[in-house]
Formats: sequence, C-alpha cells, structure tokens
Amino acid sequence: MNLTLYSAQWCPDCRVAKRFLDKHKIPYREVNIETTPGAAEELIRNVGKRAIPQFVIDGKWVQPYRPGHGFLYDEMAELLGVSS
Repeated sequence: MNLTLYSAQWCPDCRVAKRFLDKHKIPYREVNIETTPGAAEELIRNVGKRAIPQFVIDGKWVQPYRPGHGFLYDEMAELLGVSS
C-alpha cells in the first residue's frame, strides 16, 4: 500500500491521523500543504477544497475525518485492514 498524508503542522485532526497511522505501524509519506510548493493547489484540484487531513491510498483520495464527528477510526481501520 502506498499512503500519502496531506497535513499541516497547525492541524489537530492531522495529528490524530498521524497517531492512528503510527499506532498501527502504517508507513506513510507526509506532505505539508504549508511548506510544500504546489501541495495546497493539488489538494484543491483533487478534493475541491483545502480540507486536511487527506489520505491518498494507492492513488485514491480519502478524507479520514468528518467535520463534527472527528477522525473516522472504524472506517479507516477497515479500509486499511487494521483493528480500531
């Protein structure tokens, strides 16, 4: 599996996403939309807004949280094949 995490240092939901990935020892490449040239624009092109965190799993864009509900632990665990 090839997983990229679009995030920013100031984003609390991004920290939750990274803790989830680290807890389950899921390797990922992090792209900081504040410091990586063109990353914010790529995010907008693919999801229509500047919403982070975003996962790109084998080329498919996935938003691992829902506003008002937080990180989607069960859905992401199932998608990534780990236990929540």
